[in-house]
Formats: sequence, C-alpha cells, structure tokens
Amino acid sequence: MNASATIRERRTIRKFKSTPVAQEQIISLLNKAAGLYETEGTPSWRCIYYNSLESRQRLAASMLAKIKESRFGKFIPDKMTDFYSKHATEIPAHIVFITESANTRRQSDENYSAVCSIIQNFQLLGWEQGLGMLWYTDPLIMSETFFKEIGLQNGERFAGILSIGYFEKVPRARKRTPAEQKWTMIGGDDYTHTNPDILPYSPQTILGMLNEAVYAPNDGMREPWRFVYVTGGETAGKLRSLQGSSSTSFLLIVAKEESDLHKQDEDYAAVCCLIQNFQLLAKSNLWHVYRTLPEWTYHHEKCTPFGIQPQERIVVVLEFGADIRRPSSASTPPAVNVTQR
Repeated sequence: MNASATIRERRTIRKFKSTPVAQEQIISLLNKAAGLYETEGTPSWRCIYYNSLESRQRLAASMLAKIKESRFGKFIPDKMTDFYSKHATEIPAHIVFITESANTRRQSDENYSAVCSIIQNFQLLGWEQGLGMLWYTDPLIMSETFFKEIGLQNGERFAGILSIGYFEKVPRARKRTPAEQKWTMIGGDDYTHTNPDILPYSPQTILGMLNEAVYAPNDGMREPWRFVYVTGGETAGKLRSLQGSSSTSFLLIVAKEESDLHKQDEDYAAVCCLIQNFQLLAKSNLWHVYRTLPEWTYHHEKCTPFGIQPQERIVVVLEFGADIRRPSSASTPPAVNVTQR
C-alpha cells in the first residue's frame, strides 16, 4: 500500500455502482487489514457480510425498524422509508463489525480500538482497488430488531456498518486543521537534535506525518484530537517511569470527550483511525514506533502533569526509539471470522 497517497485520497462514498463485489475479494481485504494492525494481545472481533439481495433487504428492514416502531413512525410517509430501504438494498454489499466488550474499560477500549483500526485499514486497502465505503453508526438504526438481525450477543459491542461498492466519482477533499494548531511540546528545550536515535523523530518530522494522518474518517468533520509530544526533562522522566520504558520520546494522542455517548464513540473511533494512519505512515518510513494504552491513563491524576484536561482522555501513548518493545502477536494474526447472511 502507498500509505501516504491512499490516506490523503480516500473519501467517504455514498453513491455506488451496481457492480457486485466478490466475497473472495472482501475476505482477502479483511485478512490483509487485520495483518496491518500491530499491537500486543489478540483482539477478538467478527463481522457479518451481507451481499445477496435478500440479505440486504432484510438488513435494510432491520435498520428502519426503530423509526417505524416509534410513536412518530405513523407520521413518516411510506415513500420516505421506501426510499431509504431501496437505497440501502441497492448498495452491493454491507459488512457489520462486532467486537467483544470486556470487564474492564481498558480492555473494552483496546478491543474497540482494534476493530476501528482494522476498519480503517480495510477502507484504505479497498480504496486502492476502486472500492468506496460509508461507515455508519447512526443511533436511529439501533433497536432490538437490528441487534437480533446481526446476532449481537451478550458481551459484544456493535462497532458499525460499512456499506461497500465501486464508485465513479470521487468527492472533493475537505480541509483538515493543521496538526500544528493542535500540538503541545513538553521538554522541547532539552531535545537533542544530534542524537542519531532521536533525530528521525524530531517534532518537525512527526508533525509532517500527523498532517497526513489527520485525513481520518470522522462524522461531520469533527476533529476531536490533539497531540502532546514529550521529550527530555523531568516530565519525560516521569512518563518513562509510568511506561516502564527507556524510549527517547513519546507522543500522547488525546481525545475530547463529548457528553453525548454516541458522539464519544464516534470521536474515539475517529482518533483510532488517525492513530492507525500514523502507524502505517511510520512503518512505510521504517520508523520504530510502539503503540500502547497503559493502565495509568485511566487515572486522571496521573495524566494532569501532561496537560490533560478534565473532559479529555489519552487514547494512546506512542513510543519512539531504536530499541523499543515490539508487539509479540503482530507476526501471525488469526484468520478473520466472517459470517455470510
């Protein structure tokens, strides 16, 4: 994958050709997408593939169930619901992504982060083959009927639907806020520009990569992220102690937390996609970057020395350096669990 070009070129697509999408192609792309996600542990997730006309009609009906069954449903014209049902049915394929929830918030976040990162990999790989996608999580579709259709079980979490198809027209690019406007550096005065282990990870090179990574999917073009780069000084020493690491520098990627829980999930997913973009770009440049979501980030008093505000959270800590730890499970990802409906 040409990560830099594909990340910048990818767009959300809402109008698709009627050309069928081969199941073998989808499964191949899913397995490649899973293989591009590198972290410790083995995240548990699965997906359901809807590509036949009958299954797409059934899925569309379940997505409209909450609206039709509401007290306002009788006031909605049949023409309107028929239009949305027809549109969803005519899209060549849909994939529903489901991940395990967990007993702890940290593990639940790691599972959700993994599936969001894999979805982003899948969108990028598909784009290179002419496939466009729409990531859909609207609360209006979430009902007992919908969850029954997708087979959501206790201990599982719905991560979203990808509507998939070949596209004809690429929408225009929309501007992103430069990373420099969302950037804080701690310990910059102690930054050692001549150290060969640190030099590739200078603030300028990291900002350059972040300005590509910000081309991540996010609803309504919200940009809920900001970046805290820590290098040198007492604060970096404190972070090394928390991380149990000897890394030379760190990037904290921080998310604003909305009061609306659905927006929280959407924003978290968008930040995870940005992080995955950054990791793909770093790998293409042969950088040594280690991704971690440590337990200490869930204790706000430990986050305040790094400028984290009450309505913010650290989504990931990225470590930079030549001798950093490597994920133990990255070499052989398990086969993707795909159910066809």
